[in-house]
Amino acid sequence: MAILLTGAAGFIGFHVAQVLLARGDEVIGLDNLNDYYDPALKRARLEQLQGRKGFKLYQADIADVDAVKEAAAGADVRRIVHLAAQAGVRYSLVNPFAYIRANVLGHTVMLELARHLPKCEHLVYASSSSVYGGNTKLPFSVEDRVDSPVSLYAATKKSDELLSHAYAHLFRFPQTGLRFFTVYGPWGRPDMALYIFTKAIFEGRPIQVFNHGDMQRDFTYIDDIVDGVIKTLDNPPGPDAQGRPYRLYNIGNNKPEPLLRLIEVLENAIGRKAEKEMLPMQPGDVRATYADIDAIKNDLGFEPKTPIDIGVPRFVEWYRQYHKV
Repeated sequence: MAILLTGAAGFIGFHVAQVLLARGDEVIGLDNLNDYYDPALKRARLEQLQGRKGFKLYQADIADVDAVKEAAAGADVRRIVHLAAQAGVRYSLVNPFAYIRANVLGHTVMLELARHLPKCEHLVYASSSSVYGGNTKLPFSVEDRVDSPVSLYAATKKSDELLSHAYAHLFRFPQTGLRFFTVYGPWGRPDMALYIFTKAIFEGRPIQVFNHGDMQRDFTYIDDIVDGVIKTLDNPPGPDAQGRPYRLYNIGNNKPEPLLRLIEVLENAIGRKAEKEMLPMQPGDVRATYADIDAIKNDLGFEPKTPIDIGVPRFVEWYRQYHKV
């Protein structure tokens, strides 16, 4: 039995692959190694995976139907962890077609692949906390309506959830969508705030603090995210009252942190003060995120364990080693 993992060179995908391989699973990785951020970081992650027993990588675009079919051909693929996507809220204002291709067309390709697999046990896919958009009720619950996206990225992720729901209804193969909340940690993405702040502080440049610092995020450490992904993967949903084997979960730390407190923890970990440039809210951004995790906690026993006071110093330690600073 093999697990097809899209986005294998990405931040979350890399960490998921490590855990799957460590427990003896066969992992077929799929990644197009695009240049949304420096591909050197993606290649460095892959260096940690390549050569390990059970791992094989296909460099391919998930929106390429034939390439995806080729990657799955000849392997007994029964589970799919679909994490590949065009990420980032602000970049969607610049290059919207990249989001439609990767997130909507690419997701449909993965659904079609799963639909035609002889023994598809479970498709787990990445959604995002951004789907909550303009919602003001906190914490965000999977029972909340999510009809007010404030970015194209959020709209594509909501589209993925709707597509998956339709496929679960029509073809009855098990699916779970995971709404990730602000993931951070070693090997993280350079376009995320923690990485951007850390780089600027080490280089002696000011950091840009949006909405004049009046922001909160449910920062979730990578190890906790991976624990949730694995628990989900190993527990496919049964049919609901309408016979659909489909569910959604939030995966967050269940503890929103003020942005200024994150910066303070980061300053302490680096040992330097940040020069702050206070700016207004950016288009497509939201003031606060906060995950209600009761559903995944009750169903699967998920329990985040890593506060920012532990996770941020771990990231800084990795940053120092990787960038040799």
